[in-house]
Amino acid sequence: MLDVNNFEYMSIGLASPDKIRSWSFGEVKKPETINYRTLKPEKDGLFCERIFGPQKDWECHCGKYKRVRYKGVVCDRCGVEVTRAKVRRERMGHIELAAPVSHIWYFKGIPSRMGLVLDMSPRALEEVIYFASYVVTEPGDTPLDKKQLLSEKEYRAYRDKYGATFQAAMGAEAIKKLLQDIDLDKDVEQLKEELKTSQGQRRTRAIKRLEVLEAFRNSGNEPFWMILDVLPVIPPELRPMVQLDGGRFATSDLNDLYRRVINRNNRLKRLLDLGAPSIIVQNEKRMLQEAVDALIDNGRRGRPVTGPGNRPLKSLSHMLKGKQGRFRQNLLGKRVDYSGRSVIVVGPNLKMYQCGLPKEMALELFKPFVMKELVEKGLAHNIKSAKRKIERVQPEVWDVLESVIKEHPVLLNRAPTLHRLGIQAFEPTLVEGRAIRLHPLVCTAYNADFDGDQMAVHVPLAAEAQAEARILMLAAQNILNPKDGKPVVTPSQDMVLGNYYLTMEREGAIGEGMIFKDTNEALTAYQTGYAHLHTRVAVHAGSLNNETFTEEQNKMLLVTTVGKLIFNEILPRSFPYMNEPTKLNIEEKMPEKYFIEPTVNVKEFIEAQEVIDPFKKGVLGEIIAQIFKSFQITETSKMLDRLKDLGFRYSTKAGITVGVSDIIVLAEKQEILKEAQERVDNILKQFRRGLITEDERYERVISIWSAAKDTIQGKLMATLDVSNPIFMMSDSGARGNASNFTQLAGMRGLMANPAGRIIELPIKSSFREGLTVLEYFISTHGARKGLADTALKTADSGYLTRRLVDVAQDVIIRDDDCGTDRGILAAAIKEGTEVIERLDERLIGRFSRKTIKHPQTGEVIMGENELITEDLAVEITEAGIEEVWIRSAFTCNTRHGVCKKCYGRNLATGSDVEVGEAVGIIAAQSIGEPGTQLTMRTFHTGGVAGDDITQGLPRIQELFEARNPKGQATISEIEGTVVSLTEVRDKQQEIVVQNDVESRSYTAPYNARLKVTEGDTVERGQELTEGSIDPKELLKVKDLNAVQEYLLREVQKVYRMQGVEIGDKHVEVMVRQMLRKVRVSDAGDTDVLPGSLLDIHQFTDANKKVLLEGKRPASGRPVLLGITKASLETDSFLSAASFQETTRVLTDAAIKGKRDELLGLKENVIIGKLVPAGTGMQRYRKVNPIPETQSAEDTVTVE
Repeated sequence: MLDVNNFEYMSIGLASPDKIRSWSFGEVKKPETINYRTLKPEKDGLFCERIFGPQKDWECHCGKYKRVRYKGVVCDRCGVEVTRAKVRRERMGHIELAAPVSHIWYFKGIPSRMGLVLDMSPRALEEVIYFASYVVTEPGDTPLDKKQLLSEKEYRAYRDKYGATFQAAMGAEAIKKLLQDIDLDKDVEQLKEELKTSQGQRRTRAIKRLEVLEAFRNSGNEPFWMILDVLPVIPPELRPMVQLDGGRFATSDLNDLYRRVINRNNRLKRLLDLGAPSIIVQNEKRMLQEAVDALIDNGRRGRPVTGPGNRPLKSLSHMLKGKQGRFRQNLLGKRVDYSGRSVIVVGPNLKMYQCGLPKEMALELFKPFVMKELVEKGLAHNIKSAKRKIERVQPEVWDVLESVIKEHPVLLNRAPTLHRLGIQAFEPTLVEGRAIRLHPLVCTAYNADFDGDQMAVHVPLAAEAQAEARILMLAAQNILNPKDGKPVVTPSQDMVLGNYYLTMEREGAIGEGMIFKDTNEALTAYQTGYAHLHTRVAVHAGSLNNETFTEEQNKMLLVTTVGKLIFNEILPRSFPYMNEPTKLNIEEKMPEKYFIEPTVNVKEFIEAQEVIDPFKKGVLGEIIAQIFKSFQITETSKMLDRLKDLGFRYSTKAGITVGVSDIIVLAEKQEILKEAQERVDNILKQFRRGLITEDERYERVISIWSAAKDTIQGKLMATLDVSNPIFMMSDSGARGNASNFTQLAGMRGLMANPAGRIIELPIKSSFREGLTVLEYFISTHGARKGLADTALKTADSGYLTRRLVDVAQDVIIRDDDCGTDRGILAAAIKEGTEVIERLDERLIGRFSRKTIKHPQTGEVIMGENELITEDLAVEITEAGIEEVWIRSAFTCNTRHGVCKKCYGRNLATGSDVEVGEAVGIIAAQSIGEPGTQLTMRTFHTGGVAGDDITQGLPRIQELFEARNPKGQATISEIEGTVVSLTEVRDKQQEIVVQNDVESRSYTAPYNARLKVTEGDTVERGQELTEGSIDPKELLKVKDLNAVQEYLLREVQKVYRMQGVEIGDKHVEVMVRQMLRKVRVSDAGDTDVLPGSLLDIHQFTDANKKVLLEGKRPASGRPVLLGITKASLETDSFLSAASFQETTRVLTDAAIKGKRDELLGLKENVIIGKLVPAGTGMQRYRKVNPIPETQSAEDTVTVE
C-alpha cells in the first residue's frame, strides 16, 4: 500500500491498453457473478476468486488450503492465491474487447476533445462511431479527402468506381486509425502559423485545438488511447453483492452494466468467429459501444439504461459526481468513531471551559480508556473482563470513568457548522440524565437555543489531538468572533436583564444617602432590608482597593449604589470602578464627580444628582472587550463566568414578569389615527380630481400612515415608566425592541402583500386590543413570506459558503514577509455622505505601507511596516488624516497564500497571525456565516426605479460571481467632459463625453437617473447613471486596484446596511482569489498559448525566462472570475473535481497529464494526508509532543 505521507504530488493521465493489462490480475470472460446454489463466485466471472482474490481470509476457493500458514500459496486445484480477503478491494480485472470502443468522456464532453484533435465536428464523430457513416482513412489516389464522411450509398458507389484504391471504415476502429495517423509536432507547428494570420472564429478554434494538441504532446499521452481496446474492471468489493433477508440479492448497478458489456462482447467474438455478415457484426459493435458508454457515463448519450422500476442505473461517472458521489461523500466527509449526540439543556453552573456529559454517553465514548484503566488498576484481569464489567455497568466503573475524563477534552459540534466556532472543545463533567449540558455564554457562537436543539460529541484520541483541542479549541480560548474581532461571548437575555436590574438607580429608594465603611456593610444593609439594590449611597473609596483610584480619591467618599458595589466585585481590581455606562469610564477611569469630601452632606449631594442609566447589553460587551484587551484570555473567561452568575442571580431576584396590565394603551391614539385618516381622505379627493397621479397618491398614503405609526411609537415610549418590565426588557437589550412594543400597545401599522408591495390599508389595532378578522388576514402575508424566505435563505447562504470555501481553501499564511513595495490606499467607505465604515475601523490590526506623519506638525506617528493598534488608529484619525497606505492581501506577492505582514492581525485571537493559519477558510466562513442574516429580496414601495437594485444575499452572490448586475450603471470609458445630454428615440437619453483626443456617446434607458449634468468633468470608470457597476467593465476601463476597491466597498455596503460587521481582510482574501488569473493576448516568444488563462505567477515566470534571454515577452490582461469559475480553474484537479463538474475537470486533467502538487487543504483531505495548515504544516511536523499530565486548571486558571 501507498504510504500517504510519502509522496509529493499526484498525477492523472490516460491509460494505455498495456497499462490496463498490467494493472489486471486476470481477464473476466463470463458475465456470471455468483452461483445461486453454493453462493460462491463463478470462475472467470465478475467476482472470480482466481482473479480478484479469496472471499475469506487465508482460504482458497476449493478449501484445499486453509489457515495463515499457507500464506502466498497458489492453490493447484482452483488457482486462488491464499491471502487476505481485503485484496478484493484492490485487485482489478480486465475485459479484452473484440472491437475498439471510444471513451464517451473524450468524444462527448464539451468541447469534444476527440473532435478537436481530429479537427472533426462532434456530429461527424458520432455518425462514424455509431456506424451511421463511413469515414475515409486513406484516400489513396482518389479525389476523396481524408476524414471525409460517406453514407452507405456513397461508399458503395465509390467502391464500385475506384475499387480497393482507397480505405474507408466506420466505428471506433476508424477513429483509432485516424488518431494513430496524427503527427502532433507537425500539427502544432501548423496551428502556430495559422494563429499569426487568422482572425475571429477560426482563430478561436485554432487556439482550442492547439491547447488540446499541446496537452497531448507535453503529457506523453497518445491520442489513440482515447479509444479503448481493453476495459478495466474495478475490484469486486467496490461493486458488492449482498444477500438480503429474504434470500434475494442486492447488487451494485455497476455489475449490471459490466454484465451487459461482457454479454455483448462475447456475442461479438462469436459472430466474428462464425464470419457473420458485416451488417450483423456492425450492429453488435454498435451495441458494444453503447454498453461501454452506459458503463462509463450512463445517460450522457441517448436514453439511459434503466434497471427494475425504470430507474436509471448508476454508472462510474455517477459514482464520482455530486453530494453522494465518491468525492464529497467518502473522501471529503467521513464518519468517525467515538462520537455521540443528544439534546442540549442549559448548564448555568458550568465554568466557561466545561460541558456536562450524560454518564451513559461518557462511558460509551471513553470505553477504551476506561478498559485500559480498569486493567492497570487491577480491577479487571484482562481487557475482556474489563469490557464485561463496563457492559454490566458495575459500580467501580464510574470511579474509573471520573478519573479518565479528567483533563480529557471533548469536542461539541452543532449543525449547521457555519464557522469555526461551531466546533469547540470542553472539559466534560458527568451529569445525570440523558441531555448534554451547555454553558449559556457559548450559545451565541453555536447559534444554539434550548428548544430541542441537538449537539454531537467527539472524542480526540491521540495525545496531539488532545493537546490541540485544549490549546486551540477550548471554549475559554474562543472569546473573539473571527469575522470582526469583537467578543462573541457577550451575555444575553436573562444575564443582561439581571445586570441591568442590578445597576439601576432610583430616586428616593429606601436608605438613600447612607454611608458605609465597605462593600460588606452595604451588603448587610441590603440583606436586612435597610437599603435596596437601587439605593444611592456613599462608601469609603479606600475600602474598595481599586488600583485606578489616586491616593486623594482613596480618602474620599464614593457615591454609587448598592447594586453597583456588588457588580464591581466581579471586575479585576486594576479595572476602573464602573459607575456610569460611558466610554470614558470603561476605557480610562471613573469620572471625578462621584468623589465627595467626607464633610459634604451626602443626602443633599445625591438629591442634586441626575439618575444614571443602568448598564445595557452593549455596555457589557464593551467592558468584556476592554478586559480582554487589558488582561488577556484567562482573566476574561473567569470574569465572564462571574458576570453570568451575577446576571442569573439578580434576574431571579428581580422577579420581572410580563402581564397584560404592563401594556398601557395610548390615550391620544384615536386622535392621531383620526387626523391621519382625514389627510388620507384629502389626498384621495385630490387624486379623484386628477391633481395627482396614482403613484403619487400611493406614495403619500404610505408615508402618512408610516408617520402616524412613528408618532404613536414616540409618544408611547415617552409615557412608559422606567420600572415597566417590558420597557426594562427592551431597554436593556435582553429581548424585544421599540417596534415590538408599538405593535403590542400602539398599532401594528402597514403590511406587505405576497408580491412585496406595501398594502395601503394599515392595521390600526394593537395586539393588546386585538385584531379584526381582516386585519389578522392581512398580517398573515408577511408571516408566511418570512418563513418561506428563511428556508430559501438558509440553502442559498450555505451554498455561497461552500463556493467561498472552495475558492479560498488554499490561502494559508505561508511566510513572514513577502517583501512587496505595494499596498492600498485606505480611506473611510462612504455611501453619499453616510459613512459605512470608518477609517480607524479599516486600519486597526493592519500594517502601514509608508511612514505616517502628522499633517500639521510633521511629526512621525508611525514608521512603515508597523502594526497599527487601536490607539494609533485613533491618533491617525484625530490628526485629520483621511487616507493611509496600508499593506493588503490584494498586493501580497506570496504564492498560494498571504504573508503575515500583508494580512495583519488575526481577528480571532487579537494577536499577530501565525504562519500556517488557514486564513482563506476563515475568510470564507466569516463572509458566509452572516449570510443567513441578510435579506432575500427588497420590499418594493411601489414602482420607483432606482430603489429596486438588488440588495442582501442576492447582491453578495452577484458580486462574488462577477455577474452582470441588475440595474447596471453606464460608466465612462474615457476621461473628459460631458458635452451634451439629449433625448433620442423612445425617451432614451444620449450622453456624450469628449476630450481632446476622442469622444464617446452612451445611451441610457429612459427610466435611468443621470448622475452627471452638462459641463461636468468625468474620470475613467465614473458612473454616468445610477445603478451598480459591472466589475468586468470596470476592469477593462480602469486598473486592478479600482476593481478590488469597488468589490470590497460594495460587499461591505451590503453587510453594514444589515448591521453586520466583517473585517476588510476577509473580503480582500476572497477578491484576491477572483483576480489571480491573466488571459494571454499575445504569446510573444514564450511557450504559453494565446487565449489561455494563466495564474499571475506562472505568467510572470514565463516572461522572466524569455526576458533573460533577451526575447519578446507575452502580454495579457487580468481577468475577473466569479468564485465558481475561479474554483474550477484552480491548479489542483482534485480540489476542482470535488467541487463541481467532476467529469469535465477529470477529462481535462487526464489529457493534460496534470500534476496536483497537494498545496491546498481539500487535496490533502482527499488523499488522507494531514492538511498543510496549522500544526500540519511541514515546519511544525518536526515537533514531538511529550504527553505530560497537565490540567485545564493550568491552561485556564479557575477559581
